[in-house]
Amino acid sequence: MTRKKNIHFEVSERKVLLRIVDLFVVFVGLYFLELFTNFDYLSVSIDNWLALSVLGAYILMFGTIFEIYNLQKSSRLDASFRNIVLTVSVTVLFYLLTPVLTPFLPMNRLQILYIFLSMVGSLFVWRFAYVNFVSSPRFYKKVLLVGEISHIETIVSPLRSSDPNYRIIGFINCESHLKNSTAVSDLKEFQAHELLTIIKTEKVSEILIATYNSENITAGIYHDLIRLLDRGFSIREYTQVYEELTHRVPIQFVGKDFYKYFPFSRSNQNTLYLFFHRIFDLIFSVVGLLIGICILPLVLVGNGLANRGPLFYTQKRIGEHGHTFKIFKLRSMVVDAEAAGAKWAQRDDVRVTSFGKFLRRSRLDEIPQFINVLKGDMSVIGPRPERPVFVKELAEVIPFYETRHIVKPGLTGWAQVNTRYGASVDDSLTKLQYDLYYIKHRSLFLDLNIVVKTLSTIIYYRGQ
Repeated sequence: MTRKKNIHFEVSERKVLLRIVDLFVVFVGLYFLELFTNFDYLSVSIDNWLALSVLGAYILMFGTIFEIYNLQKSSRLDASFRNIVLTVSVTVLFYLLTPVLTPFLPMNRLQILYIFLSMVGSLFVWRFAYVNFVSSPRFYKKVLLVGEISHIETIVSPLRSSDPNYRIIGFINCESHLKNSTAVSDLKEFQAHELLTIIKTEKVSEILIATYNSENITAGIYHDLIRLLDRGFSIREYTQVYEELTHRVPIQFVGKDFYKYFPFSRSNQNTLYLFFHRIFDLIFSVVGLLIGICILPLVLVGNGLANRGPLFYTQKRIGEHGHTFKIFKLRSMVVDAEAAGAKWAQRDDVRVTSFGKFLRRSRLDEIPQFINVLKGDMSVIGPRPERPVFVKELAEVIPFYETRHIVKPGLTGWAQVNTRYGASVDDSLTKLQYDLYYIKHRSLFLDLNIVVKTLSTIIYYRGQ
């Protein structure tokens, strides 16, 4: 069987493409600006490599913070334009404020406006082309799902939301005892004997196997899969794709062979990594506490006006290896918030005061936790520490929940920058998936990624 391979870009390829072309169009825009106007602040030439390199670094750094490389936002023009304007504004500001590495301020201040408009215009034209070409259906990765339909919604939904170009066109049911399967999802159901035909007619790029028990795959499907594999066709297991696209470990699909899914990062035992991680914690904590002292007068005023009661509070949390410690925070709820016992915090929780809401969304309520970091109870980056009563409850219903305690808890973490505040068992399951992904892939690069995403969370006021 021969088939024309459908063109598509993987997630990593699209992210690299966005970054490379962003730099290219910005420099081309500046070149034409210099060519057709009297603009002479920043010349695009090899002799000016340092100033251009600094500009490129600023674009990539602030572009990451303001999420112009977020694939979901990059596929929408309205979100792209807003984030481009923010990125260029901060980039130009920082560029003008670092004259040691960049040209001194131009005599003609209008040139600042020229460079701003040139960068915004160049980036927006390119992103317009990206949305209407690269992000269009012609570049979708078409996937056929082969598996058990009883869990099809939990399989399809995360993949749809994680990658707008990853399209599951339909499925083949492996559960012969479940016949009325089309009501389970809006996906089209195909018959097992149609497998080879579907791949050719629908231009399928990949087959996704999603089954708890490989014995459910019938002999006919198995035979066709082997034939496809012999021809070099891409056949992948669901948990691999789920982790790759969502950056979460799908623990709900992990059974007795859990050890296949948890080859934890060697960074967890790497002495050099842990040493520099601790140095980073100490430096960051000292800086954080100094910032906290500087804004303390404003916090005291806000607390007195709209958050009457004690400024600080402590609470027991579970830390590394299950040890209990007291966490320090700025109080954001009413004084008797848990008079009737411990309760899950909810979105728009009525117990949160008006000033407490500001503290949470700006993450200022967590500044006192730098004391816990200095003491060694916590790290700056890691899974959020949970209360003993909730740990006990969650460990009984969520498998591998206490596995998150093999590393120090953190002020911010992979779960905190990717999902909302855990207000239920289902939310805690999602958070655990992110926490286990961090533990599994822990590295300097992932730590830096979390720091950048945390800045985005603060800037866009997403704290809860």
